[in-house]
Amino acid sequence: MKDNSTLLVTGGAGFIGSNFIIYWLNKYPESKIINLDSLTYAGNLSSLKTVEDNPNYTFIEGNITNSELVDKIMDDVDVVVHFAAESHVDRSILDPGIFLETNVLGTHVLLASALKNKIDRFHHISTDEVFGSLELGNPNSKFSESTAYDPRSPYSASKASSDHLVRAYGETYGLNYTITNCSNNYGELQYPEKFIPLAITNLMEGKKIPVYGDGLQVRDWLYVQDHCDAIDRVLHSDKSQETYVVGGLTKEVPNIEIVKMIVEIMGKDETQIEYVKDRAGHDRRYSVDWSKINKELGWKPTVSFEEGLKKTIEWYQLNQEWWKPLKIDSKDFFAKNYD
Repeated sequence: MKDNSTLLVTGGAGFIGSNFIIYWLNKYPESKIINLDSLTYAGNLSSLKTVEDNPNYTFIEGNITNSELVDKIMDDVDVVVHFAAESHVDRSILDPGIFLETNVLGTHVLLASALKNKIDRFHHISTDEVFGSLELGNPNSKFSESTAYDPRSPYSASKASSDHLVRAYGETYGLNYTITNCSNNYGELQYPEKFIPLAITNLMEGKKIPVYGDGLQVRDWLYVQDHCDAIDRVLHSDKSQETYVVGGLTKEVPNIEIVKMIVEIMGKDETQIEYVKDRAGHDRRYSVDWSKINKELGWKPTVSFEEGLKKTIEWYQLNQEWWKPLKIDSKDFFAKNYD
């Protein structure tokens, strides 16, 4: 793709989308970005204060399920980078319907419009959760691009469906697409219901950190800036109809150990940890093999987990005016699920 291309970024007011927009406009100042976001509870325009006056940045409030609006926007677009999704597993258990509407039907509307408007590239952001769960204690078993899909929550099932739709549009209609299935992202600007920012902000508020079950669940953690770099490399490659698994760790760390790291970095003690009833259908272990994107595109994570965790903690400590209103606005959800 050309560095002066126009990108439609869906869900650009969310966590990864806002980080990507800032990253992209800083690196490619001749590019134009149209940010389409419906501003659900997880969308926050204050995340984009540093670019809101950039003449090459445009924000449009709207839903990706609105085909008339999407068609109108897509007419002037070269590349679609599709982040928009309902993404919190706990919320998908409480209300699966909105996940199907946004993640499946919304993706379909975007794909149909991309085909109609002859978009150069459609890049779809997905998750390693579509692959299901791995057993603990087998470090050699990892998710890869050839792993069979086995989603276990309404969230991961909806993302698996969207992945299949993207590939179907490639096979049936010749759409030029790429997909990245990323592991758990963390970093600046993440909504505080997620595991790492919830732990950080709870400690700052004098509350305990809830840990599901025995806390031995394992996730692969990807620093959000490394993820932005991975997407950048995929978009600038000549690869078509390819999928890349993207992860950030070289060693596995159980959730309880991450909580203990956060407690130690923040100068607290382990009495702030509280074990709670396990999540329904809680996947035990995720681990990803990101060797394909490393070999083909030269990508690898550059930020160690320890470094990224310290950066993240510092950001939340310095930006309380960003996250405190979010926890207040969703106080009923937080009280019901985490207090």
